[in-house]
Amino acid sequence: MADDPLVVFTPSGKRGRFPVGTPVLTAARQLGVDLDSVCGGRGICSKCQITPSYGEFSKFGVTVEEDALSPWNKVEQRYKDKRGLIDGRRLGCQAQIEGDVVIDVPPESQVHRQVVRKRAEARDIVMNPSTRLFYVEVEEPDMHKPSGDLERLVEALRVQWEIENAQCDLHILQAMQPILRKGNWKVTVAVHLGDETTPPRIMHIWPGLYEGSLYGLAVDLGSTTIAAHLCELKTGEVVASSGIMNPQIRFGEDLMSRVSYAMMNKGGDQEMTRAVREGMRQLFTQIAEEAQVDRELIVDAVFVCNPVMHHLFLGVDPFELGQAPFALATSNALSLKASELDLNIHPAARVYLLPCIAGHVGADAAAVALSEAPDKSEDLVLVVDVGTNAEILLGNKEKVLACSSPTGPAFEGAQISSGQRAAPGAIERVEINPVTKEPRFRVIGSDLWSDDPGFEAEVATTGITGICGSGIIEAIAEMRLAGVLDASGLIGSAEQTGSSRCIQDGRTNAYVLWDGSADGGPTITVTNPDIRAIQMAKAALYSGARLLMDKFGADTVDRVVLAGAFGAHISAKHAMVLGMIPDCPLEKVTSAGNAAGTGARIALLNTEARREIEETVRAIEKVETAVEPRFQEHFVNASAIPNSAEPFPILESVVALPDVDFNTGGGDGTAEGGRRRRRRRG
Repeated sequence: MADDPLVVFTPSGKRGRFPVGTPVLTAARQLGVDLDSVCGGRGICSKCQITPSYGEFSKFGVTVEEDALSPWNKVEQRYKDKRGLIDGRRLGCQAQIEGDVVIDVPPESQVHRQVVRKRAEARDIVMNPSTRLFYVEVEEPDMHKPSGDLERLVEALRVQWEIENAQCDLHILQAMQPILRKGNWKVTVAVHLGDETTPPRIMHIWPGLYEGSLYGLAVDLGSTTIAAHLCELKTGEVVASSGIMNPQIRFGEDLMSRVSYAMMNKGGDQEMTRAVREGMRQLFTQIAEEAQVDRELIVDAVFVCNPVMHHLFLGVDPFELGQAPFALATSNALSLKASELDLNIHPAARVYLLPCIAGHVGADAAAVALSEAPDKSEDLVLVVDVGTNAEILLGNKEKVLACSSPTGPAFEGAQISSGQRAAPGAIERVEINPVTKEPRFRVIGSDLWSDDPGFEAEVATTGITGICGSGIIEAIAEMRLAGVLDASGLIGSAEQTGSSRCIQDGRTNAYVLWDGSADGGPTITVTNPDIRAIQMAKAALYSGARLLMDKFGADTVDRVVLAGAFGAHISAKHAMVLGMIPDCPLEKVTSAGNAAGTGARIALLNTEARREIEETVRAIEKVETAVEPRFQEHFVNASAIPNSAEPFPILESVVALPDVDFNTGGGDGTAEGGRRRRRRRG
């Protein structure tokens, strides 16, 4: 009923109305939300933990009151007393729906947990870390030369290593004297070497010769995921990589939703700051345990993030980023202490944040610029970091332009009817036979295609659960190539396409990719609303790239680099069929993997690179898409598949796009006809 409370689950975005008194677990099951439960809803297993969010959510059109769920009950209290329950968490089997509510399903409560695919790319990096080990022999105390132990340690560093005016925090002073005596006045000192604005700082002291390791973290703080690489500071080796979903997703999947949440809910910005820092602490604990490293030995960290995440991580209200002229609190690089940010690594560890480029082009784009160096390129290169918010760089030795494009979460599998985050069981690769219109696919966790022998046995544990971002891109592109989808984004009927996989879906049609209903599994379809969501996302991405090309005075680019966890998993052909990127020879479209994370590692391991990127950022020309009139013009053009006005001659030399038009019932079926039709529409 329309009067029933609206329940919205994040991060999936699935929603529905349910009668008052419906358990959250029941609502989740009916909507197909990935919420675990082993005990059958008896409040024993605690697998169904959820986090309700309160306040005004403009994106979902709801205001969540404090009494949106039933009161805390005895079962939940008993579980918390015996095993512990994080404050703010509820058990989905016990909490009942009383009003409109937004509910976050944390990763540990998901059966099919996200695979955070931001791995560390192999890269040769010149080693010049900020913190190093120094063995010194300290002069023993002498009654005839009165001075403190610290002063003599500082003098030893000056004389033996030319480290001037080293300083230390109180915890070093408290532990120093017994260590000096235990080492018989011979100690190893970890020193952060400082820079133009900060003096060297003693971080740690060991008695005698310490030949162990020091570590640093390179962190890519994204809107959707947080990825961290733990690096050995002497060798540069990545000893562990790990990632988690950004806990802020429950406040909004896209950045502007989070800015809106901060604007509409008093203290909302601080609530999101606490959430992301808590997530960071969990991640650092996880990665240190995985590498079997003492967190006290993590003495340096570098962070890259977009401007909204930058502000929320620092505890700065992002209000000004939600309105023109999108003013940053600061665009400069920052060097802070880990203790100032409530991070659970060495208390005196230094945290370096790369500079932001502009109000909507952040430190993550700066890290991509450091990793891919468009300013050193002989040819014109377009670098696209594909994510919830796409950062785009275009340039060569002559100049570099940058902008940000609001693609939204569709590329991550959100806002898609059968969409999910990248997790085992999610469809990630798709091919459709252009004659039979029959699909085959691969899922995360298996190297077999769905028509290969042994596929069903191999995916028996995970099942086929949904479709992730790279899968939906390939599915839609393959539908276009197979003539199931026309240039406007309309799916044909069974009669128009000659395929029974095209089924009626309300007033439009849907394409059945997988029907697992016979075995109690899901039916995975691609619907017209799915295609619209992808069209809007890819149009925003393409329009940003075209806008930079206009500003550069270029009609074509020499090469394209796709970066980011999502960019690393899509094929150049399918991206071009959709019109996500400008026309370019397919062999000139490459993947850089997690370029922002690579840039963070470079800055972590080479302090000279920090000075380099600070200088580079000052020279990058920023373009604000929100105030550029041609952005909307490009957006309208790019809403078609691949687009309505500009020809893609290189693409058409590789693939033939069927000339079908389901608004009028067909076309002449040839690639030449498709070219004529696109020119007429242009």
